[in-house]
Amino acid sequence: MRAYMFYGPGDLRLEDVEPGVPGPGEIAVEVKAAATCGTDLKSYRRGHPTLFPTLPARFGHEFAGIVTEVGDGVTDFKVGDRVVAANTAPCGHCWACTIGRESLCENLEYLNGAFAEQIVIPKAIVERNTYHIPDTLSFEAAAPLEPLSTVVHGIYESGIKLGDTVTVNGAGPIGQMFIKLAQLRGASVIAADRSASRLAQAAEAGARTVDLTGLEGPEECAAQINELTPGGRGADVAVEAVGLPQVWEQTIHCLRPGGTAVLFGGTPKNAPFSVNSSDMHYKEYTLKGVYHHQPRYVKVAVELLSTGKFDGMSLCTEVRPLEALVESLEDMSQGNGSKYILRP
Repeated sequence: MRAYMFYGPGDLRLEDVEPGVPGPGEIAVEVKAAATCGTDLKSYRRGHPTLFPTLPARFGHEFAGIVTEVGDGVTDFKVGDRVVAANTAPCGHCWACTIGRESLCENLEYLNGAFAEQIVIPKAIVERNTYHIPDTLSFEAAAPLEPLSTVVHGIYESGIKLGDTVTVNGAGPIGQMFIKLAQLRGASVIAADRSASRLAQAAEAGARTVDLTGLEGPEECAAQINELTPGGRGADVAVEAVGLPQVWEQTIHCLRPGGTAVLFGGTPKNAPFSVNSSDMHYKEYTLKGVYHHQPRYVKVAVELLSTGKFDGMSLCTEVRPLEALVESLEDMSQGNGSKYILRP
């Protein structure tokens, strides 16, 4: 079968490899749709020590497809089932799992290899983070399950309530998901970005928008955004969906007194950011870092996709053949589109 192999930064090759054979508790899936994401782009550019402990390695983790073979002991899935799976599963017994912080699990089991004609899902992920999907949900719309699950996590941590004003800093795929899920909670959303196409998508989704083009510095950007908030005092909840320290700072400046910042975007390693300690104290800010997902949030994300409350295709720039993976990653790096669906 054909599968992409990652040999190192900038070196992805579509090769003929032997199909995987599911072991006990595992299932093999014919990939019908696989989605690109920001993690794929970062990994393609600079590698990833956790995802790729050895090289060459299979590549990709967002997908949906049809079960073609099941290993011994599998009872919840059968050949022919339409399924979607998350990219990890927590161990359930480390200190983080035992206190309900499964996104911080010390022994997360990863899944890689979605950009291929077939993938084998590990036993732990089959048991905890693999789901049937209805015939009414296309494989393409189901594939972005993993990022949606992480945003569901962020929404739960945000405490967004009916009638709140929410600022979303960054209107890429993650920002678009935050916009829509915040609206499902009854919030009014303001989206800020420098991309006209992303802002147009946010406006189409019902958000008020702020174009930050030409503005400098976190405070100047936040001041422009805050003009749209009630009384100009800032948002009840402000979300960072970019992954840059300066946007983390901008997001905090978007808060009203007593507001909550959801600092979601993963920044480069060892990247500090500044917080005004006086404001933090006297304005009683809450700052929350949010990482990854948990099985309970994956389950919610599957329900959102399956019921049509969230349209996975709304994130898709274009559907392309599997051979277009490198082209799609390069397009993403140039800002030409945000998320591509690849069909083997």
